[in-house]
Amino acid sequence: MGRYLIRRLLVSIVTLIAISMVVFGILAIAPGDPLSGFASNPNVPPELRERIRKTMGLDDPIHVQYAKWATAYVQGDWLQSYSAKVPVRDYVLSRLPTTLKISGSAFLLSILIAVPIGVLSAVKQYSVFDQVATTFAFLGFSLPTFFTGILMILLFSVYLGWLPFVYDSEVRGFWPNVKQSIMPVAVLGLAGAAQLMRFMRASMLEIISQDYVRTARAKGLRENSVILLHAMRNALIPVITVLALQIPEVFGGAIITEQIFRIPGIGRALIDGIYSKDVPVVMAITFGIAILVVTFNIVADILYAVLDPRIRLS
Repeated sequence: MGRYLIRRLLVSIVTLIAISMVVFGILAIAPGDPLSGFASNPNVPPELRERIRKTMGLDDPIHVQYAKWATAYVQGDWLQSYSAKVPVRDYVLSRLPTTLKISGSAFLLSILIAVPIGVLSAVKQYSVFDQVATTFAFLGFSLPTFFTGILMILLFSVYLGWLPFVYDSEVRGFWPNVKQSIMPVAVLGLAGAAQLMRFMRASMLEIISQDYVRTARAKGLRENSVILLHAMRNALIPVITVLALQIPEVFGGAIITEQIFRIPGIGRALIDGIYSKDVPVVMAITFGIAILVVTFNIVADILYAVLDPRIRLS
């Protein structure tokens, strides 16, 4: 286990460095200028604009800019946001609680929907319930989050007027916050539930055909006990590893969802940073998501080995 972790950590470090280089290079060659707002301002002379550019290090070669960013990031300094004019660390951390609230709620919703429906679909294989659940799962796979988000806005906000379609971080009170969170949480949660439900169903179908499950039935155990205590508990082992891999996916899906519902989270900050070519903000968020993906891939491998004694990490 120790040698495996060391090897995975070394590979992960190389992977993260490569990702940071690629993202930084794309941002460097992308069209646009962080100081484009000054170009249209007649009160800012060209000499001052060039002085600001030199102070920010925008005239340096790409490899020098990357080295400065990487050195500062490793030291815990995420530099200054070009557009927000505040430290990137404070800017990102101020938006993180909103993203965690929406993404965390969506993650829990996907588990609460997917696990019981996946189990019932496997137990009632090829029944009407299984076919309906499979249809909705395929719809969840097929429809992108921006499409389901727009559909929900049209239905529940425009036509029915039940829910607000713009998220307001200044809203106070439990119920108003719940109302404005329902649609973004549902969009993210249903998308994750579709994938997890199919995986849960496949895992259950594999387990209930095993000899020890048939033996439990032959001993006269009640069907509920066979399903819950013997089948589902073992079927959850691979599902738990999938859950670990889904956590970064939820954050990735939040990027689009936050833009649709105007949620002031890190996803919207990333999109705004791309539009304004705010390199420190974009690098901080994308590199943070990359760290999440790499970390939870390792966590998933470890969980699978811990939960299933047949797996040996070497």
